[in-house]
Amino acid sequence: MGSNPDDVGRQKSQSSQKGGLPQHDGILTPDATRSASKSQSGTLLPTHNEKGHRRHHSLFRIDTAGESGRTGVHPLHFLRVCFRSTCTLSMLVNVLWPFVPAAIALHFARPDLHVWIFALNYIAMVPSANLLGFAGGELAKKLPKVFGVLLETFLSSVVEIVLFMVLIHKDRGGNLIPVIQAAILGSILANLLLCLGLCFFFGGIGREDQSFHEAVSEVGSGLLLVAGFGLLIPSAFYSTLKSNASHTHVQISTETLNQSTLIISRATAVILLVAFIMYLFYNLHSHHSIFDEVLEFDEHLDEDREREMKRAKLTLIECFVAIAIALACVCMSAVFLVEEIEDIVNERGVSDNFMGLILVPLVEKAAEHLTAIDEAWDNQINFALFHCLGPSIQTALLNAPLAVIVGWGIGKDMGLNFEIFMIVLVVLSILVVGNFLRDGKSNYLEGGLCVLVYVIIAVTTWYYPQIVVEGEAEA
Repeated sequence: MGSNPDDVGRQKSQSSQKGGLPQHDGILTPDATRSASKSQSGTLLPTHNEKGHRRHHSLFRIDTAGESGRTGVHPLHFLRVCFRSTCTLSMLVNVLWPFVPAAIALHFARPDLHVWIFALNYIAMVPSANLLGFAGGELAKKLPKVFGVLLETFLSSVVEIVLFMVLIHKDRGGNLIPVIQAAILGSILANLLLCLGLCFFFGGIGREDQSFHEAVSEVGSGLLLVAGFGLLIPSAFYSTLKSNASHTHVQISTETLNQSTLIISRATAVILLVAFIMYLFYNLHSHHSIFDEVLEFDEHLDEDREREMKRAKLTLIECFVAIAIALACVCMSAVFLVEEIEDIVNERGVSDNFMGLILVPLVEKAAEHLTAIDEAWDNQINFALFHCLGPSIQTALLNAPLAVIVGWGIGKDMGLNFEIFMIVLVVLSILVVGNFLRDGKSNYLEGGLCVLVYVIIAVTTWYYPQIVVEGEAEA
């Protein structure tokens, strides 16, 4: 029997609707992602097919937004691309590049001008960190999405790691340990309250709200909460025994208490490193397909996608050249900056808490903040969350434990015994941000509130008294 062409077309249409996913101009819609997830796994998480999974096995992607169409190094084109950067705000930051040679020259020409050297190197770190973030972002676009974002986050955190290592090396008798401890917590606060708040605020302008995926928000906020409690335990141990020593029958000397707290800090650092390895395995191996599809869908939401595709980009070699130049400038500025911190704290009356909690994190996180705000403005809120939560997780689970272990190796008493005032601020901030992330939506009101809380913390920290070691006070 002959078949009616209309019936055949209707049958094909029905079969495609049953077996396929609804699309809009070739792009999976959120409803499509959710329906596919529910039908295959019973969850709201996106799934992946085998073909899509296979193509991510290669290290470098092909025909992506990161393809430059060139090879090798072209000096003039390289300078032009780096100066234009990815957004107007980032391009304006590049105007500060003349401060880099000026800061280096002043350090050697007039070493007695401590305030000017500190100020110039503080400003010089901003364009250097911006170039490092831009080059890392260009390299990330040539890699699998999750691996690229994590590598970009790590490169941006190199500034923080360099600062911590230089501070530990320059420490004499524990004078810079409070600055390092404050900088660890200040980095987390800057990412959670300032950066995330600005992302929510600028991303919410002109929009009723922005929706982000639960896979990004729940994993990030959960890890931060665990890390916060991990950082809190040594401080709680020390503060409890110190305050109750004179009121209870427990007899423990100050030296024994300090040594026990230091041992607990080192053990906690090792455990947090194990947690960071688990975090990497979760993101890069066992659940990478979930985050790959979330970020791939976010790319299609980019309001500047067409302009980004047409923008001139760096070649692979140029990415490595830019990263090397940026790292060299950042390391020099970090060394010169740290050498002046002691004078600024002791002679100029700036407390070590304000220096570590506010001033140092602002300059070391400048590149990440610019990148995340630009992504939120372009409606890529999941990418922005990655760049806000990812560095906070890395600071708590990698950079802070690394500082403790390096200090252990070179004989410095670097521990996780933070000022109880500061660690409580961090834990409360994690709880506040986690509450905002719970509904999977953000708006400018939530962002503005986060920024205002950060300003309150900055004002309070300015008046927080300077830490003086007991022995030095008696002397």
